[in-house]
Formats: sequence, C-alpha cells, structure tokens
Amino acid sequence: MSLLKKTNIPQILFLILVFASCGKEKATTQKPTVTVEDTLPKMKPAGPEKRLPANYVNSVTGRINHFYNKNWPNNSMNGSFLVARNGQIIFERYNGFANKNEGTKITAETSVQIASVSKVLTATAVLKLVNAGKIDLDQKVNTILKTFPYENCTIRMLLSHRTGMRNYAYFTDHDKSVWDRHNQLTNQDILDILATKNIGLEAPTGTRFSYCNTNYAMLALIIEKVTGLKYKEAMSEMIFKPLGMTHTYVFDDDKDRKNIVPSYKGNGVEIGFDYLDNVYGDKNIFSTVRDLLKFDRARNAPGFLKPELLKEVYTGYSNERKGTKNYGLGIRMINWDSGQNYYFHNGWWHGNTSSYVPLMKENVTIIALSNKMTRKTYAVRKLAPIFGDYPFVFKDEE
Repeated sequence: MSLLKKTNIPQILFLILVFASCGKEKATTQKPTVTVEDTLPKMKPAGPEKRLPANYVNSVTGRINHFYNKNWPNNSMNGSFLVARNGQIIFERYNGFANKNEGTKITAETSVQIASVSKVLTATAVLKLVNAGKIDLDQKVNTILKTFPYENCTIRMLLSHRTGMRNYAYFTDHDKSVWDRHNQLTNQDILDILATKNIGLEAPTGTRFSYCNTNYAMLALIIEKVTGLKYKEAMSEMIFKPLGMTHTYVFDDDKDRKNIVPSYKGNGVEIGFDYLDNVYGDKNIFSTVRDLLKFDRARNAPGFLKPELLKEVYTGYSNERKGTKNYGLGIRMINWDSGQNYYFHNGWWHGNTSSYVPLMKENVTIIALSNKMTRKTYAVRKLAPIFGDYPFVFKDEE
C-alpha cells in the first residue's frame, strides 16, 4: 500500500501543475474591465503636416507680418496669434503679460480663456456622440435632462441657437427670488431655475435664431448625462487627451482661481471673478493657439464625422432674414450669394477675446487669443483673402 502511494506522488504533482496552469490560462483569457472612457467616441489626430515650399511661405509671411504690425503696432498685442497651412505653422507671435502682478509673459504654453470659442469644442463633443449613435440630433432635450421644461426643444436647436431660451446671465442678474448673486451659479443651477422659476422664453421654440449661452450650458449637461462623466473629464477623454492638447483644460472650480491666467480691461486693470464664472460649455475652456491648431486639424480631417452629419454642421440655421451672416451647428458663417462661404467663431468673456478661423477649402487655420480687452482680435478675418477668394469689404476696425 505504501509503495502504491509512493508511485502516485509524481502523477499527483503533475495533475496539480496541469490544473494550476489551466487556472492561469483561464485568468489570462478573461476580458479586461471596460470603463466608461473606453466606450467614448474620441477625436483622432490628423496625419503629418504637409511641408510647404519655402518660397510660398516667404510670400505669405510678409503679408501676414504687415497685417500684424498694422493691427498690433509695436507688438502691442497681449496674447497669442498663429497662422498655419496644412498643419505647418507659418506665422506665430506671443506678446504681453499672462499675469502683470507676477510679471509672467505669454508664451506658446500659456493657456488662456478662449471664451465662446469653447462652443466649437462643446459642439464637437456633442456631434461625436451623435455620430456614434449615443444620441440623435433631433432628440428632445427632456428625454435626456428630465426636468428640462421646454418639451419641443431638440439638441439641434441647442446647437444652432433656435431654442428661444433666455440668457442665464440676464435672468439671474437682478431678481434675488431667481438667484442670489452672492452664490456661484452652476450649470445644474441654471437647469433647476428653468425647471422651477417659470423663466419663460424670448421666442417660441424653433421660430428664430437668437445667440444664447444658456443653450451651450445645457449641452454641457447633456454631455455629462450621456457619458456619465463631468464635462471637464468628458472633454479631456474625447478631445484633449487623444489630440495631445496638453495645455487645454476646463475651468469649473473656485479652488483653481489662483492658478489660471487672469484677464484685463483695455486700460490694464485686472478683471475679477463674478458669480457666472463657474458655468461651462458656453465658455471656460482654457487653451493655447498650438493646441487649438491640433483640434482644428482633427476636426477637418477625413472621418471626423459621417458625411451626412458633417453637411448638417455647415448648414445655416439662422436665415429667416435675408443676409450673409449665419450660424450652423456650433460654428458661425458668412454665406455670400456667389456661393462662397467663410466659417469662424469669435469669443468674449471679461477681458478675454478670441477668434478661430478655419479656412477649410484652403486648409488654413487662423487663431488669435487675448487676455486683455480688445476688438482687434476679431480683425484676423482680414487675412482670409491672402489664401482664398473671400469677398470681404473691410472697414477700419477698432
């Protein structure tokens, strides 16, 4: 009996090793845990830049430099400015103070508030969710935000400013029964006010265009609801990280106030914070011109959206009155009778002004950001005729 036991010991040990290895194999073949971030639609970086001939670069650089010196004489711009073609930067300048008190200068890595140019990025995230089939463009808002009170309002109407809603900066400004300005307003607060305070509409939903920040505050909440992430996290996972936008982030927390680049009045006086400064989606993205170039290249690369959805983005939705000015889905446009089109988005918040111009036909990107109040930022549209046939009639812009 003892001999039999001895002879079985090697076999027993062999079986133990077999079962152990089977267990390991089973463990290694188990599916990895899928996180919320893994299921998100993400922007894809554009391909490598296409180098331009040196003689071409020299020819356009001179004209851009002439514009720059005329628009911001003696390097008086307090901000950053970039022009690129095919992804290649052909002109950039950085001037002025990021923080006057600390004496820090604006550089290529200085993240400043891009104000309403944030709307283009918010719209891009929403469009990626539509493209992935997670939401529908004509889906009613109250199917996602259950307390949203305007039942005929759709996601498309939010994107194109056709909801008829009032601007949250106005309906929270004077009436304490609506909002006490001693408290910071949040996106959720805006939704709660709309749901409970009978704010009413400026115009019946879907009847006319009216540019309104409330629309994009609601779109930010939709992004949160659909992704299960905070807006700042969703934007980071869907856009900023995939594109290597390492100097881009969303400001939404009072604790970060000391770390952000302040803004200034035209006379150089610093502008303080107010109760509206935590609302995001319509504003509150901080970025650089180089990061926004990465974004623009990805947004205009093949495969960004399905062709039929992309066509909807650049369709005008504010044409109830005859004119050239129009608004698509998160982008402004000028549509001339000749068939030529110019796309852009400007921004202003406190002392921050911004202008984003994608000349898509020519594959040119023009971006200007300033943290000192000036309308000269918007004059960068004057560069468009250098690259293509844009029939602007310019007046002197202050």
